[in-house]
Amino acid sequence: MSGRPSSRRLRFDGWIAGLGTASGTRIVLGHWPRSPFGPFSDVMLERPDGERLLLAPTRQTADFISGTYVFDTVRVVPVDVRVCDGTWGVTAGPLDLRFMTGRRHLLGLLLHAVPGVLARQPAWCAVTSLPARVLLPGVRTRGSAGGGRREWYGARDMWPIQTVSGVFEGDDLGAAAPVDPPVRFGFGSVPRKPSLTRVTTTVALAPD
Repeated sequence: MSGRPSSRRLRFDGWIAGLGTASGTRIVLGHWPRSPFGPFSDVMLERPDGERLLLAPTRQTADFISGTYVFDTVRVVPVDVRVCDGTWGVTAGPLDLRFMTGRRHLLGLLLHAVPGVLARQPAWCAVTSLPARVLLPGVRTRGSAGGGRREWYGARDMWPIQTVSGVFEGDDLGAAAPVDPPVRFGFGSVPRKPSLTRVTTTVALAPD
């Protein structure tokens, strides 16, 4: 696929995993089986020193994501995600990551009960904005993004991430830890407790 999609409102359907590690590196994985760019995955990392890094599989996806969020470094590298029985394996350039999810908590059960056609609507994201702020400090379901864009996150399910192991540039990342401090890629962070969220993200492009 070449060129920017013509639609002014783009929809990405998939999963976002947010997790911290004992080393201080915080990671946000986006896994998008359905998107305007076709299936792809990307990884955002914030290092203990504050460096924000994007690992994206193509120049097109890297340009779009870095035009929506803020990074200090952008790398175009192969990004491969494998999922089997609640275990996720991620290989992205210098990153080799594995994590395992557990059973849904109450919030996950509530989100799972929301009809998908409703959760995908930006209006629903507006309704859930205040509850999300209260239940998940730092999380925002809507806001302004880079390049004059606006975003809405419609969560449809959530699982806790229980175990994490990984290596980045040859260094062991350590065990799972809270996402603390919050990541600073955009207008909001992921939940403080490591989690995997089923989500539909809608991005409204800026007017020409």
